[in-house]
Amino acid sequence: MRVLLTSAGLETEEIKECFMGMAGKDMSLVKALFIPTAAIDADAIEVLPKCMNDLLKCGIPDKNIDVFDLHAGIGFDELQQYDVVYLCGGNTHYLLERINATSFDKSLIEYINDNGMVIGVSAGSLIFSNNLENNLGFIDTKLDVHCTKGEKRGKLAYPLKNNVKLTNTCALVIRDFPDGIEIIGE
Repeated sequence: MRVLLTSAGLETEEIKECFMGMAGKDMSLVKALFIPTAAIDADAIEVLPKCMNDLLKCGIPDKNIDVFDLHAGIGFDELQQYDVVYLCGGNTHYLLERINATSFDKSLIEYINDNGMVIGVSAGSLIFSNNLENNLGFIDTKLDVHCTKGEKRGKLAYPLKNNVKLTNTCALVIRDFPDGIEIIGE
């Protein structure tokens, strides 16, 4: 299990290095699935190049990044060809609706449980929390993103407190559930 939930992606060197370490292989060999589905308004669309750059600045070649917009489902077998799934920010309700309507929820959770790696950015992180009904049910807490003050760095005890807050420069890292949950960054 390798999940990195963020407000703003690989915003700091520490978060970037955490991602690269979790990938566990030469970044030039990493194959990524980039999902911009939540970006349905102008502000979110404007941030998409920055999100794509998160992967490129780590050394993942452009040719190794596939863009998938969830107009159809993608099964677990197909997901297994990717080293990381990057879920962009935007409209959380729309993203979750598309994930559930296409049954991507089932294949994504199976992928994560099979040691697949996921990066969530803003809405791409919120879908894993209990902020909305029919969420992916991965962390049983409310998650707030883009906060001015977030959680303190370090391991988190399970069960998680009722509301976990992330700044743009910290991340919730899940390596093992429930014992390997921690906050990195500030």
